[in-house]
Amino acid sequence: MTNEPNDELTVAVLGPGGIGGLLAALLSRAGHRVICLAGDETAHTLRTSGIRVRSAVFGDFTAGVEADTELREPVDACLIAVKATALDAALERVPPKTLGDALVVPFLNGVEHAAALRDRYRPDTVAPATIRAESTRVAPGEIEHATPFAEIDLTGDTVPGDRLAALAQALRDAGPATRVLPDETATLWAKMTFLAPFALLTTRHGLPLGDVRTRHREELTALAAETAAVSSACGAPADPDQTLARYDAFPPQTKSSMQRDAEAGRPLELDAIGGALLRAAERHGVPVPVASRVVRELRDAELTVALGASALPVEV
Repeated sequence: MTNEPNDELTVAVLGPGGIGGLLAALLSRAGHRVICLAGDETAHTLRTSGIRVRSAVFGDFTAGVEADTELREPVDACLIAVKATALDAALERVPPKTLGDALVVPFLNGVEHAAALRDRYRPDTVAPATIRAESTRVAPGEIEHATPFAEIDLTGDTVPGDRLAALAQALRDAGPATRVLPDETATLWAKMTFLAPFALLTTRHGLPLGDVRTRHREELTALAAETAAVSSACGAPADPDQTLARYDAFPPQTKSSMQRDAEAGRPLELDAIGGALLRAAERHGVPVPVASRVVRELRDAELTVALGASALPVEV
């Protein structure tokens, strides 16, 4: 894959929701061919009406895209923007033989998905990415991008640098600030050290970040320190004080995506975030008593809901 001026890429987007839909629309508007992969109803809507975006940064616009229920031809890159809970089922839409040597670019929470994708696809094509943006699918083909930024970090220890650079340039030209980072482990854990305490505690207490950082400051501080210790043990040094400073800078009403999923009754990415944190801690012998307790309480709450009873009480 090259990206010389005016070169058109063919990009598949698996999961055209808040993040996938935003990136699909931006890439299409920039002149690239975009094929969205989704269920029958969503695919029909996207083929008929395109993707409508409302964004203070990128403007309000509609972009035409192609859409199908399965990848049926080679592409330059496949962006994976589904929830971790839906990943296995969603990947059935992307047969390895059809995908070939296309870049596989997962925008997923957690740190374990890259290895799973390398088991399914060519290892030298998997290029994990993280994105900083709040973008929501309010209806099929309708995206609201709320944050005044969209920033992407692209990485991939096994991927040739020129391929990463070409895709980064295409994303950058489409709008999001995009950089290529050399250390995959550090890139994924940089997000994890921020996300895990934020997601676990806002969901556990049913409170926005502002209330968690004031009413549950001690717990938040302890969990940030535990997550940073696990990150460092994995080879990705982290600063828990810096993480707390980032929390303090966010608007008090901020909610995590896991909390929003809990409120909507959707499956939680608890294993991809909390479970992955505990597994890494066990591998490296790092004690994480607060993380263990919070994950256990959230798992108990999920089980209670699954059995049809009331969840753990939340604070209001």
